[in-house]
Amino acid sequence: MGKYDYVIPLRKQYNFPEKSYIHVLHLSGHMGMPGITNNSNRLLEKNSVKLKWPLLTLSMKRFLFAIAFFFSTLPLYANHITGGQIFYTYVGQSGGNYQYNVTLWLYRDHFSNGAQLDPSAAMAIFDKNGNMVWNSSVAQTDTIQLVLRSPGPCISNPPVVWYEVGRYSFTVSLPASANGYTIAYQRCCRISGINNLSGSSNVGATYTAEIPGNSLSATGPENNSARFVGADTVVTCAGYPFTYSFAAFDADGDQLVYSFCDAYPGGGPGQGNGPGGAMPNPPAPPPYPAVPYTFPYSGSSPLGSAVTINSSTGLITGTVPPQGIYVVTVCVNEIRNGVVIATQRKDLQIKTGDCDIAKAKLDPVYTECGGLTLSFQNDPPSNPLINSYLWIFGDPASGVDNISASSTPTHTFSVAGDYTIKLVTNRGQECSDSTTAIVKVWPGFFPAFTHTGICLINPVQFNDATTTNFGFVDSWRWDFGQTTTLADTSRLQNPSYTYADTGSKVVTFIVTNSKGCIDTITKAIPVINKPPITLAFKDTLICVPDAVQLQASGTGNFSWTPLTNIVNLTTGTPTVNPATTTVYHVQLDEQGCINTDSVIVRVVTFVTLNEMGDTTICATDAVQLTVNSNGLQYQWTPAPAFNNATIQNPIAIAGTTATYQVTATIGSCTTTKNIDVIAVPYPVANAGPDEIICFNKLALLNGSHNGSSFSWSPTSSLTNANTLNPVAFPPRTTEYVLTVLANFGCPKPGRDTVLITVLSKIIPDAGNDTLVVVGQPVQLNAEGGASYQWIPATGLNNPLIKSPIGIYPAEIDSVRYTVLVFNTFGCVDSASVKVTVFKTTPYIFVPTGFTPNGDGLNDEVRPIAVGVKEIRYFSVYNRWGQLVFKTSVNGKGWDGRIGSVPQGSNVFVWMVSAIDYLGKPIFLKGTTTLIR
Repeated sequence: MGKYDYVIPLRKQYNFPEKSYIHVLHLSGHMGMPGITNNSNRLLEKNSVKLKWPLLTLSMKRFLFAIAFFFSTLPLYANHITGGQIFYTYVGQSGGNYQYNVTLWLYRDHFSNGAQLDPSAAMAIFDKNGNMVWNSSVAQTDTIQLVLRSPGPCISNPPVVWYEVGRYSFTVSLPASANGYTIAYQRCCRISGINNLSGSSNVGATYTAEIPGNSLSATGPENNSARFVGADTVVTCAGYPFTYSFAAFDADGDQLVYSFCDAYPGGGPGQGNGPGGAMPNPPAPPPYPAVPYTFPYSGSSPLGSAVTINSSTGLITGTVPPQGIYVVTVCVNEIRNGVVIATQRKDLQIKTGDCDIAKAKLDPVYTECGGLTLSFQNDPPSNPLINSYLWIFGDPASGVDNISASSTPTHTFSVAGDYTIKLVTNRGQECSDSTTAIVKVWPGFFPAFTHTGICLINPVQFNDATTTNFGFVDSWRWDFGQTTTLADTSRLQNPSYTYADTGSKVVTFIVTNSKGCIDTITKAIPVINKPPITLAFKDTLICVPDAVQLQASGTGNFSWTPLTNIVNLTTGTPTVNPATTTVYHVQLDEQGCINTDSVIVRVVTFVTLNEMGDTTICATDAVQLTVNSNGLQYQWTPAPAFNNATIQNPIAIAGTTATYQVTATIGSCTTTKNIDVIAVPYPVANAGPDEIICFNKLALLNGSHNGSSFSWSPTSSLTNANTLNPVAFPPRTTEYVLTVLANFGCPKPGRDTVLITVLSKIIPDAGNDTLVVVGQPVQLNAEGGASYQWIPATGLNNPLIKSPIGIYPAEIDSVRYTVLVFNTFGCVDSASVKVTVFKTTPYIFVPTGFTPNGDGLNDEVRPIAVGVKEIRYFSVYNRWGQLVFKTSVNGKGWDGRIGSVPQGSNVFVWMVSAIDYLGKPIFLKGTTTLIR
């Protein structure tokens, strides 16, 4: 056994049958074959080799426990049957009969929650006519365990493969038969969730083996069946390449030929062992139908089109399909002396996992025919087991760019040619791998084709128009897009094809060249039942004796009728000069495919021209002039007076009095008419000059006009709006429009606008009333204007400035000043302020008590300054010296709260610091009582 192989009896501790084994496997070191295999046949051949239980060391016990724990935590994969095969050996002859040892292997997923392996198997043998010649319930011989342990660091997240294999063996003697026998066993049901079967949990299984007769070979009955010996424990990772051996051994040396074939159903989801039951006893006779495969899978393609089987070796290769479970059945034909004498079968469900392999994988060939630059990536591009890449592009002429360490490199090859690139992953590491690919770089391949003829009854000719800069065009495949048949293809370079019906046909053209370039183009072509005729016009007008050239285009032969007054009637462009209105019919014939159409030539002897009447317009206005005529061309004069002087109904843009002339033409015939346009001036309106007024003041409008009536708008802020001199009282800047109508020809009004600009409202401010001490200066301050006047001027140093200084003698008790505030336009408003004169020194008065009860009386303790220029601070403290209030604003006080919490009755200390108007400091302190 290999270094990491163990055969471990499990009967004592794990309740397996007496001859049960786990076969723990090791990873094959060749990363080019990611299938992980064992030799289960070798295990069976060594049943006599048993390890005594005491020889199971502590370390091996831990190892076994780890395995058991690992597999016990995995999700369930199956319901019951996982696969099976029947094989036999020839023992010899006795009494004219042939004796065989027959063995049935039944596979069950270890993690299945379905039924256990049956203790016996109902088996039967049938002749080739379906007659049963033997049947019996065969007792289970033993059970073996086929287990694949962790396959190593180069595969991540591998699916667990653990089969329980029940073996059922018996010996049978059969008489010689010309056509041989079929050994059969049936059971329901397969595991659920099989990807390539429909309703797999209700689909049973039939396993068979064939014993050849003597009609095809005299030694046919002396046959040992081919026996499948390939590994059953293989890890397959979705999307990765893999190999899986279904190889067989033939003791007779017969030639073996392998193929995929249909799996058979057997039994049903019902109870019991009768027909339709889960355990048919006896099994039904052949022939057997195929199981219900789901598209795109089938018996001959059970793993998809990317997986094949070698008919000589039984080796399955390809790309693993998506994660899941797949039924795979392989048939092996035993060929003796060139004749197939028997077919043996093996049916097995294969798991594909969502795992990754540290493998370098490229497409075999990359072809670039559009340029020299290609991008590459490993497949799959994102692999957690790969941490480094080395690309060698086989292009030494590209210098340092010949090598890249990117996971997705882009390389521009130096010249056209064939290159061999190499990818090395995980270089120098345990899971290193490498691969190569051919890159064909031959830019300048341009597929194209043309076609002629699109008529239904005639073949359409297709012509290859492909060009190539390298090599030569060497193959063509056409699909002509006739959806009603599969016979609408060709491999000729320039084929023709006759379509069965009309419509748009999508033609697909695949073309290659000798350098390996391949490209596909599609083109939709219309197939019609008559050739198209394109007419430049279908209705025209001529004047006697003029001629006109008709214009038709299309593919084929033209003919025209009637034959009178026509020249070149077999072309698409004949010339006609009928004397009266005539309909000319055209026929186009493309190899018997015919289409017709017609052109009417209307004939007149003069040009009809009826002009509009003369008209009056307002001066400078444009006017549209109209005529009713059958003319084909028009000319208006003078041309500069029109927006377009060559159309039937132009716009005259001169806006002046004029006589306009129009000439209508049909061929050589003309008619001319005149239209007079008289321009009358607009009525004149004069709304007067714009004006600027002070806020909330009136404005007198002064309008004039030369019309017959007038109106002002808007009227909401006008008095006497029906006069030319209304009084306006706009609340904001307003435009007044004077509209005038006249009766001297111009029906449109004349208008003029006068703008009355309303200045912003003056906001005068004289400041707050103030207190002053006799002989102390006080500075007054006004705001809101550009100039000021204080009335009266008593005690002021300058009554015409913004901030005068007042000093008052003892005989004055108080003065109330009115200040006039002017803006730059002379608008004025006023405000007032009172100055009270105290006959004392400068002082700050603070009340000795206050009652903050919200009645509006004595609710705050505050400073009242007299003769004081500035209060520097007024502070209030509680009995613990905590500052509870501070301000520098005269008259601002404390409401008896600290934060938002009202304080109880108590005595508080205040201090105030200030400066009088002479700059002398004032400092006072005292107490005040808060009374609740």
